[in-house]
Amino acid sequence: MKKLIALALVFVLLLGAFSGCSQVYDDPSSDVKEISREDAIEEMKAILTRVNVSHENPPIDLDAADYSNEADALSDISVFPITVRGNGAINIEIAADTELSSEAPDDWMNVLAERFNRENHEYNGKKVTITVRQITGGEVVTYMRAGLYQPDLYVPSHGAWGKMLDASGIQTVTLCDRLLGNTAGILISDKVYDDFIAKYKEVNMKNVVEATINKDLTFAYTYPYASSTGLNMLTMILAAFDPENPLSEAASAKLMEYQKTAPPTAHTTAIMRNNAKRGIVNAMAMEEQAYVLNKELENYVYVPVGIRHDHPVFTFSYVSQEKQEAAKLFIDYCLTPDAQKLGTEKGFNRHEDYKGQDPGLDGLGYLAAQKLWKQNKTGGRPVIAVFVTDVSGSMRGNKLSSLKDALLRSAQFISSENYLGLVSYSTDVHVLLPIEQFDATQRAKFSGAVKQMSANGGTAIYDATMVATQMLLEKQAELPDAVPVMFVLSDGHQEGGVNLSRILPIVKALKIPVYTIGFDMLNEDMQDMRKLSQVSGEADLTDAGEKDVVNVLRGLLNSRT
Repeated sequence: MKKLIALALVFVLLLGAFSGCSQVYDDPSSDVKEISREDAIEEMKAILTRVNVSHENPPIDLDAADYSNEADALSDISVFPITVRGNGAINIEIAADTELSSEAPDDWMNVLAERFNRENHEYNGKKVTITVRQITGGEVVTYMRAGLYQPDLYVPSHGAWGKMLDASGIQTVTLCDRLLGNTAGILISDKVYDDFIAKYKEVNMKNVVEATINKDLTFAYTYPYASSTGLNMLTMILAAFDPENPLSEAASAKLMEYQKTAPPTAHTTAIMRNNAKRGIVNAMAMEEQAYVLNKELENYVYVPVGIRHDHPVFTFSYVSQEKQEAAKLFIDYCLTPDAQKLGTEKGFNRHEDYKGQDPGLDGLGYLAAQKLWKQNKTGGRPVIAVFVTDVSGSMRGNKLSSLKDALLRSAQFISSENYLGLVSYSTDVHVLLPIEQFDATQRAKFSGAVKQMSANGGTAIYDATMVATQMLLEKQAELPDAVPVMFVLSDGHQEGGVNLSRILPIVKALKIPVYTIGFDMLNEDMQDMRKLSQVSGEADLTDAGEKDVVNVLRGLLNSRT
């Protein structure tokens, strides 16, 4: 019996892992009934008459831990998978950006590392092998600046991340300026491209931003703290409006004006692709290699913009001279004609004539640009957010402990200008914290409310979603310029309460973004949660586990609050 249970658990974990892969889904709102906003509110009120809701009085946590250090909101580095593991006497760990280290066709470095490891290369009579860790360029910078990761080599999409490490006191050594060629750029849908060209003449960042402000385009880019493309596009937006000083007040003001009309920054490229397919955006930023390989984007025109993404190779002053010299064996291996031919087959090495557009920033400038984005990402409008958290019986033990810890640690990314509430649900719904400005008092109450959460009972996910929706609407009536957003966390199947099919027309009509976080869920339940997110607008589901839920929350809160 124990073996059967173990096998079942392995199967569940495998389902969760595969469901987290980047995919493009059909528009979930196409078969959801259209209703007016007024009818949606009346239907929500009707549902709430049958929901048991308790209103708690959260204690002020006078002993709240200080989680103001970013390292407190980082999961263990092990949440970023090792995709190739070496075991040589000299083993070199490479932190490689995801377009090089993921599943095929984004596996160029994995393929070469596996080949290299089989061929018994030696340096000073010692076998040299390669270990590859799949991790975005921005996350490497975050973890290294926090003192939580020291790879031997670092291969980001572009060199700006290396400049940021140097500016942070982590001395880089460039072993190769270009390992594999790529560009990033702007995609514009065929449906609007001709009209755009007729009015704005050419595709460049300044014209794309102006067109978005004028509502002739809906342009989106990815999260610039993790995404190489996102950082590239952010700095090009700033440079477009003040080439002499991209960090000037004039450039910052234009960024804020753009963010008022632009869709929220997509947390991942997969979410942005889904939003494009669903018609939420008609222009977006993407690496050329991803565009070339994605047949669903054939109806988009690609124009390179910003700095080139040529995958430089960095090592560090703390890496031994022996490892640095041994690493050059693998670099030379990656530069062979056969290796470069494989790269071309996987979508790289195009637009070789494109020289790049440098915004002229040093490492401190790139770090400052990220801060400008964080200050301006909602166009100066406050955010009203509600956490909706699962405290059903299946969350007992490590799951709930991990969730509570993640909530407390990631709250540092919620600005004090924003507003926050907290709802938990099991069989019934509990308003643990009414929405108020997230000042020091509200933070202390939030900490007290989170610490008091305990697990028991069923899983009334959609009852809780309606309660949180009502809270957001009421606060938005007080703050009409504010941006509402909901974060729903769950580990399992709905048990009791209103059905998903009944609330989907309400969520669709009200257009409040509902970001769902699946906590080690089965695939079928994740599809339901994904539908809840996607029908609400630009949001989507993110798969999480006990080890990485703090990273998931950090990214979502940093990008949305």
